[in-house]
Amino acid sequence: MSDQSTNAVVWQEIPVTDMKKSVAFYSAVFGYTLTIDESGPNPMAIFPNKDTMAVGGHLYPGKPANDGQGPTPHLAVSGPLEDAMERCTKAGGMIRSPIVTIPPGRFAYAQDIDGNSIGLFEMAS
Repeated sequence: MSDQSTNAVVWQEIPVTDMKKSVAFYSAVFGYTLTIDESGPNPMAIFPNKDTMAVGGHLYPGKPANDGQGPTPHLAVSGPLEDAMERCTKAGGMIRSPIVTIPPGRFAYAQDIDGNSIGLFEMAS
């Protein structure tokens, strides 16, 4: 029996090969302030979240999936989606799809500098 009072997805982890370069990439593309936290057993850079009950996640040192074949977390962009797509390519990532429009907003599939599949997501206004 499932508990429908909580979110099914509670946390996401994105494996990266170089924390400093990846923090710079995600900060440049999404406009987040990410810093490397080394207080635990492994360093991580936590994505900002205003709601403690919402889905969260972080970057961590790990082995990325081959050529974008892993899960695809969709991350909120600041500003128009087209601007985020341009920032992604300028920061060394790749855009992998045209813009897709769905009722909650618009997104494009991309790959980060390690080849991880990510979604650049703009909420509907």
